[in-house]
Amino acid sequence: MRLFGTLYARALVWARAPRAVYYLCALSFVEAFIFPVMPEVMLAPMMLGKRHRAFFYANISLLFSLLGALVGYALGHWAYEAVKPLFSVHMQEIVTTWVENLRTDMNQHWLAMLGALVLAALQPVIPMKFVTWAAGIVGVPILPFMACIAIGRGKRVWLLALLIRLFGERAERMLHRHIEWIGWLALAVLGLLLAWWLWSR
Repeated sequence: MRLFGTLYARALVWARAPRAVYYLCALSFVEAFIFPVMPEVMLAPMMLGKRHRAFFYANISLLFSLLGALVGYALGHWAYEAVKPLFSVHMQEIVTTWVENLRTDMNQHWLAMLGALVLAALQPVIPMKFVTWAAGIVGVPILPFMACIAIGRGKRVWLLALLIRLFGERAERMLHRHIEWIGWLALAVLGLLLAWWLWSR
């Protein structure tokens, strides 16, 4: 977040605004395919302000994240098809081969691919927009894609809601203190899955 300090501060201002729920919906939606600031930045102070509505805010954020994920998926698919003719013939062959190999591996190791999607949606290190665009480019089946995003992102917002309901401000401080370790752990698991995939080829 240090790279996006201004946007981070703006999101905190939105969280305290009278129309905060609408801003949360918009932030959750655009973060899934383009915006660099995670909705948790708004969720935490909103949940602390009204702890009895923590799960309501979590569910609203999740719903609009899923809608945004559909947009990211579509952009990944159509942008790839639109940009491909601009490449040289040699580059088109390389990119097409790479994407086709990913599609083949996805069909052969679909369980590992779905697990990787869940982990990618769960951790905060890889922005969600990369996940949604990549899924659209490779052509992950839409229903499993949405299910994985729902599980991964749902665990994040529901965990935040549960911790704040139970521990209040102490939970927010704890989450901020350990979020980097949580993210790097999830990234390490993703790396192991990638290494397994490369080794099995």
